[in-house]
Amino acid sequence: MSDWLEIHRGSSPLIVAFPHTGTLLPDGIERDLVSPWRALKDTDWWVDRLYDFARDMGATTIRTTISRTVIDVNRDPSGKSLYPGHTTTELCPTTTFDGEPLYINAPPSADEIAQRQHAYFDPYHQAIEAEIARLRAQHPRVVLYDAHSIRSRAPRLFDGVLPHMNIGTNGGTTCDPALLNAVETVLVACPFSFVTDGRFKGGWTTRHYGRPTEGIHAIQMELADRGYLDEPDHVSPENWPAAYSADTAAPQRTVLAAVLKACLTFTQELA
Repeated sequence: MSDWLEIHRGSSPLIVAFPHTGTLLPDGIERDLVSPWRALKDTDWWVDRLYDFARDMGATTIRTTISRTVIDVNRDPSGKSLYPGHTTTELCPTTTFDGEPLYINAPPSADEIAQRQHAYFDPYHQAIEAEIARLRAQHPRVVLYDAHSIRSRAPRLFDGVLPHMNIGTNGGTTCDPALLNAVETVLVACPFSFVTDGRFKGGWTTRHYGRPTEGIHAIQMELADRGYLDEPDHVSPENWPAAYSADTAAPQRTVLAAVLKACLTFTQELA
C-alpha cells in the first residue's frame, strides 16, 4: 500500500485490476503537459466505482491512482507493440487516442521513462505478482480480471462504434476455454453487445500473467463508455468526463456482477 497504489486483499480466488482509472499527475510531469484535461482525456472513467461490488464478493482489487499518461502499466515495458499494424499508445504516451500531442515540447526521455517505470510500473506489477502468489497458494485456480473502458468511438484506434463489452484473451491463450465460455454465456443473455478478441485482445497484463496450465487465468474486459455513462458524441472540457450516474450504470453493473460470479464459479470447479 502506498499513496498511489491501492490494494484490498480478499480471500476468494479473484483479482480485479484497475490500471487506467488513476488521475494523479505528479507536479514535475504536469508542468510539461499541454493541459491536465487532455492528459486525463483517455482515463477509464469511474471503472473502479462501477465494480465497487467486487470487494463484497471477496475479490482482491489492485488500483493505481497514477494517470496512464504518466506511465501505462498495461503496456509491454520493452516497448514492443501489443497490436502490430494498429495505432496504439506507448509505455509513456505522447499523444491521446485522437492523436493530439500530450507534451508542450519534448516527450519524456529514455531516462525519464526508466524512472517512471521504476517508480510506478514495477511496484504495480510486483503487487499483482504477490497477490497471485498469495491466492494461488490457497486455491487451485485464480482468475485475474483486468477492468477497462474506452470511448465508443475512437477513429484513430478502430472503425465505427465499439461493442458494449469486449473480452480479451489473446486468442484464447490466457485462460481456460471453460472460463471464457462461462463469461460469454452471461453476455449472450444480456442486453449489451459483445465480442471476444476483437479489436482488443488483452493488454500486457492479461498476456503476461495468463498461464492456464499453472492455474492462473487472465481475462480483460474493455467496456464502451456508453454502456454505463451518458457519453457525448464529441468530448470537450465542457462535457467530459460525464458524471457518474448510479441509475445509468445499474444495468451494466448487474451484468458485470454476473460476469465476476461466473469467474468465481469457474475457480470452484474441479481443476
